[in-house]
Amino acid sequence: MRHRIERLLPFFVTIAITSWASAYPVVRIALHDLSPIPLAADRYAVAAVLAVAWLAWKKPPLPRRRDVAQILACGLVGITLYNILFNCGEVTVSAGAASLLISAAPLMAGLLAMVFLGERMSGWGWAGSVLSFCGVVLIAEEQVGGLSFGSGATLVFGAAVCGALYTILQKGLIHRYGALPTIAYVLISGALLLSPWLPEGLAGFAQASTAGKLSVLELGIFPAAFGYAAWAFVIGHLGATRGAILLYLLPPVTMILAFILTHEIPTLRTLVGGVIVMAGVILTKTYGRRVQPARQAG
Repeated sequence: MRHRIERLLPFFVTIAITSWASAYPVVRIALHDLSPIPLAADRYAVAAVLAVAWLAWKKPPLPRRRDVAQILACGLVGITLYNILFNCGEVTVSAGAASLLISAAPLMAGLLAMVFLGERMSGWGWAGSVLSFCGVVLIAEEQVGGLSFGSGATLVFGAAVCGALYTILQKGLIHRYGALPTIAYVLISGALLLSPWLPEGLAGFAQASTAGKLSVLELGIFPAAFGYAAWAFVIGHLGATRGAILLYLLPPVTMILAFILTHEIPTLRTLVGGVIVMAGVILTKTYGRRVQPARQAG
């Protein structure tokens, strides 16, 4: 039985990585027909329907009253704000560049863990952080508006910060309810917070091209629902640390899909910046945590 499950791991890894990577170019396609925030509302309305169906089928424990505020905070930061910033940013930022900017999210999560969880970072960790931010600057300066306030690149990087904060916020919930129920509750809360833009989103969906409609459905079904479900399976069998290494596949897979779907070719500067970002993230994740000295017995 265990051997059979291990044989399925490559399949679920492929589903998770491909689903998430597809979001970058598919958002660019959908933005031809829909405005950024109504697009997010449509996407997560689809995802919320799937989440409600899964909850009705599995019947996991309902959230405790004391956890409702935390679930809403996760939905606000990890779904609503993240997608508003990300979609608005992708109006001008290429899919490949966006994926590389978002890849700095684990670095931001580490820095936020220092602030909120009291974790320490070594000198190597700080060196990796500086290196990654140099890569972010290199990528951002090539995008429309560069690093100016409100430019596409700064909005996408803001989405990365939201993703990092969401990582911190959801930890306790996953421990109490499990990965899939937590994701389902967060998807629903995010969809509810985006619901003021849903009427405009539905009107835009009705008038969208076939490609636009298919893009919205793909975004709601695969990255937002199936991707998270497959990733929960992967993490459940590999563990969070080993599984996180696979996320380094996202930018190259994104660039391949962006080329296939939108004929996008990343520039040399974007690629160099991406290598610098990833090198800094790897350095920080590998050597960044400061080991606490062991206490003397007695």
